Amino acid sequence: MRHRLLISVLSLLAASVCAGLAFMGHAGDVKDGDLAQYSVSDKQEIRHDLSAYTQGLFFYEGRMYESTGQYGESSFREVDPATGKVLREEILPAEYFGEGSCAFDGRAYILTWYEGLCLVYDIETFTKLAELPYQGQGWGLTTDGSSLIMSNGTSVLSFRDPVTFMEQRTLEVRNGVRPVPYLNELEYIDGEIWANVYGQDFIVIIDPVSGQLTGRIDCTGLLDARYRTSSTDVLNGIACNPDDGSVYLTGKYWPWMYRVDITEAGK
Repeated sequence: MRHRLLISVLSLLAASVCAGLAFMGHAGDVKDGDLAQYSVSDKQEIRHDLSAYTQGLFFYEGRMYESTGQYGESSFREVDPATGKVLREEILPAEYFGEGSCAFDGRAYILTWYEGLCLVYDIETFTKLAELPYQGQGWGLTTDGSSLIMSNGTSVLSFRDPVTFMEQRTLEVRNGVRPVPYLNELEYIDGEIWANVYGQDFIVIIDPVSGQLTGRIDCTGLLDARYRTSSTDVLNGIACNPDDGSVYLTGKYWPWMYRVDITEAGK
């Protein structure tokens, strides 16, 4: 536990420094002010399982799903978006550290952190269908409707075949000329990729063709200070319900999930 905590603290410090540097302007770079700036203008509190180390959050056919991490605690579950109640849950084997997730063509895909396997389940029955191998770490996962899009903790996203999980192409995410590292949980919304940046209280919006940032969503103070404890972890979890366009945000070991309104600065 002490070893895991030390790694977590060091990783968070490194992520905060590196991700922060990604938004510092320099010659040839795009400064923060050149991006479309958004903020959370309103939020609705929804209970969130305090034991959930949230790694992935998404909607599929009107239902909300969540994947959680930590060895011996990882799970995949269906969640009621109105109450936060866990409706169904599949506990992952203790040797797997669950990561990001998404659904495609009736199948749920759940990454593992260091194990190099994408776990595939039937989303209706939660029956395991396959284990698809990949190289490197698994962090976030989403889909554009034809490919799966995966992050690995760097500035590079990989587009993958949903059947084989083989890499189709890669995309380096940049703010001007500077790579944006520590891309984590992903969500594909209105033709763009939204991404949590590990350790940061903002979400970046990415052009899926060029890899350039097009916007930044300030989530500072989303979780009120009075709800924070020694176990509260970072902002992580983006879900958009395509039925009504509503956006939900949460974090690791957060007591609340939020249905939010997002407004562009000056509008």
